[in-house]
Amino acid sequence: MTHPPFGTFFLPGPTEVRGAVLAAMAQPMMPHRGAQFEALFIRLQDGLRHVFRTTRPVYVSTSSATGLMEAAIRCAPAGPILSLVNGAFSERFAAIARGCGRDTRVLGAPLGTVHDLGDVAAALAANRHVAMTVVHSETSTGALADIAALAALAHRYGTAILVDSVTGIAGAPVETDAWQLDFVLTGSQKALALPPGLAFGVVSENYLEQAHTALARGMYFDIVEFEEYAQRNQTPNTPALPLLYAADVQLAAIRDEGIEARWARHTAMAQSTWEWTDRCRANGIDIDILAPIGARSPTVSAITVPPGATGGQVVKRVAEQGFVIGGGYGALKDRTFRIGHMGDHTVAGLAGCLVACENALHVGR
Repeated sequence: MTHPPFGTFFLPGPTEVRGAVLAAMAQPMMPHRGAQFEALFIRLQDGLRHVFRTTRPVYVSTSSATGLMEAAIRCAPAGPILSLVNGAFSERFAAIARGCGRDTRVLGAPLGTVHDLGDVAAALAANRHVAMTVVHSETSTGALADIAALAALAHRYGTAILVDSVTGIAGAPVETDAWQLDFVLTGSQKALALPPGLAFGVVSENYLEQAHTALARGMYFDIVEFEEYAQRNQTPNTPALPLLYAADVQLAAIRDEGIEARWARHTAMAQSTWEWTDRCRANGIDIDILAPIGARSPTVSAITVPPGATGGQVVKRVAEQGFVIGGGYGALKDRTFRIGHMGDHTVAGLAGCLVACENALHVGR
């Protein structure tokens, strides 16, 4: 089987995966209740703790990140949940809470923006909430929430903070311990640049302690059981071994790069995309970054299309030049296209994709 050269796939997820990582999945199976697996799990923990900036165990779930979003809700204490909604994936977090039978109160913000801290404080002060859900990097809009400030605000009102950092972790700074995040999760297929199928999450000791009393935490996504097995260097259920082999290789590479350097590389790619957008607009192509300056994700940019064009048209024209980007998502389907500048991509590699995007935009003029 022939593969296109690395550096042509800029979807906002799944992200392009290096050949060495894909090749690692061809290793033979092993018992997942033995010493060989436990040694693998220990290596994974070392790499994941480096990424999450934590000393806590990092749970490894054979699921999409949505599974750990449900875990965060199911293991929350009894009481109302406040969901900060500013895009399709933050709405999914709220929908999961409602689907789990929780009293869910939504605080909305316009698409492309992040929540005003004063508005959040007012919502927290007006009613008691046991937990607050937030999406760190809203993949549908490219908006980046200040989860450090939101965590401090939530704790001031005795509220736990549950963070979906699916397109944040490994691409944007996340300080799990320093910011006292109660539950933070991600998926394998975004800035970690792994194949889809794994989710990783960290819970605080306080959140874990109260989870013991949660009445409907279920079984597959029970963080109490995740914790018990993690302490034995195992997973609660049969893991997807080939994906763990891939994670072993990739986490070692991330450790070699250094998480701060990885954050900086993502920032540089984002900055390059934003500057390219400015140049296009200066040259008469009416596009812009949807999210405002100061609240833009370093991993994904949602870019508004010129009048008369659609996101789908841009995506198709870019594909004709050998590059894959994302269309708009949800309510923004026709109004935007999205570039996922994350994972193992570089500024130099991104340049070709931006040229293809500019060519596609010229065609529509």
